[in-house]
Amino acid sequence: MNRRFTSLLVRLVPVFILFAFALWMGSVTAEAKIIEGMQVNSSQPAVLGMENPQIQAVTAIQDHYSPALLALPEVVGTATGLNDQGKPAVIVFTKGPGTAGIPASLGGVPVVVRITGEFHALKPGNTHGHGGSGSSVSTTAVLTPPVPIGVSTGNENECSAGTIGARVTDGANYYALSNNHVYALENNAPIGSRVLQPGLYDTQCIESGNNIIGELSYYIPIDFSGTNTVDVALAKVYTDPQTNKLMVGNSTPSDGYGTPSSATANPVIGDSVEKYGRTTNLTVGTITAINATITINYGASGNALFTGQVIVQSNRPFVKAGDSGSLIVTSAGLNPVALLFAGDNSGKYCVANNINTVLASLKDLTGKTFTIDGK
Repeated sequence: MNRRFTSLLVRLVPVFILFAFALWMGSVTAEAKIIEGMQVNSSQPAVLGMENPQIQAVTAIQDHYSPALLALPEVVGTATGLNDQGKPAVIVFTKGPGTAGIPASLGGVPVVVRITGEFHALKPGNTHGHGGSGSSVSTTAVLTPPVPIGVSTGNENECSAGTIGARVTDGANYYALSNNHVYALENNAPIGSRVLQPGLYDTQCIESGNNIIGELSYYIPIDFSGTNTVDVALAKVYTDPQTNKLMVGNSTPSDGYGTPSSATANPVIGDSVEKYGRTTNLTVGTITAINATITINYGASGNALFTGQVIVQSNRPFVKAGDSGSLIVTSAGLNPVALLFAGDNSGKYCVANNINTVLASLKDLTGKTFTIDGK
């Protein structure tokens, strides 16, 4: 009898924790009603971005309850998205089915559980991809400068490979945009270290004809004990001494989406987006959630918590290891919307930084205004 009681108590503890938290934070219902009389579950609005009052209400509830939800051992993240009926909802990402302690609704807003497993930084060097399925373009070869965006890149101090996301400019200089964990090696690469195309992983860990495209100039440190909003680094692009042209171009290979717009866009739930990356080349997905708070596994470096993230989903793998640093653009207009850096094991869920947050963070770090060098 004592064993049964103990077993039951263990299963109910997470429920009691969340219930107690809800009582203690009972003001959430009022806080969620940003507009007097607003019905969060009313008909779906036309634009489901952060400017939308209904979405703002759901994100308030999500943010309020995220600490309690993330305290549950099987929960890896929360976000604001839609339920199967197309209504705004709090999304909870879990490692597996049957997670105890997750309620059916919070503050009158439905809760939807998505089983994703853990999310991982797409640590380069975990794949031997040589271009996506059916691609006639190698993204891992040593390419003739100016090299396109969307191809293999890396730091000289690690046998790895990620993706050149875009070319950006501060008005005076040009930079290759990618992730901290691609160019700054999770805070461990020295400023001024050389950045290569392709990454060393794609030349058998030997610098063999690799283009030296630039040098690490800036990165936002990843805080493994606090919260983060971006995983980003910039490499100042060199000029090819033979042609006097920049070593990095501003368009994808010929089988990609082309040149991104210089005008960014805020993420909107339901928008179709695409990216071009080292491993999977051109893939298309849908933004299914925003304002995500996600725990990301960085392997030996540990876990890091990210807030304000964008979730992209696809029925087919949208991303695989080595695609880290890819720029995500809207299918309509090719407006940059996010910087890809993590995903689940299936590759059907992608986690990305809001591109406007990326650019704002770089401005806060350097005092310079950076823009995507596009059309």
